[in-house]
Amino acid sequence: MADESAKDNADGELESFEVETVGTDGDGNTVIDDVVVITDHEGHIVAVDEIIAVVDESGDAAIDEVVSLVGDDGELHVVEENLEVIAGDEKD
Repeated sequence: MADESAKDNADGELESFEVETVGTDGDGNTVIDDVVVITDHEGHIVAVDEIIAVVDESGDAAIDEVVSLVGDDGELHVVEENLEVIAGDEKD
């Protein structure tokens, strides 16, 4: 699918693709992983935004967001990271 979108996007605009997975870890916590990938018109990755949320049985959540950009070396480099912890009774 990424290859088709990249071919259709020959005008130089950026495309985004999102994948979200939900599961349960070994401790019974719900784990949500949301990844957004930004590609150029040739299908090369230029940026990634990943958010991982872990929610325990009491409703407490830890949310970690990492934004990475591709550097001149072709590797992803973290440019911003934000970790937030929310107590279950604060979410309302």
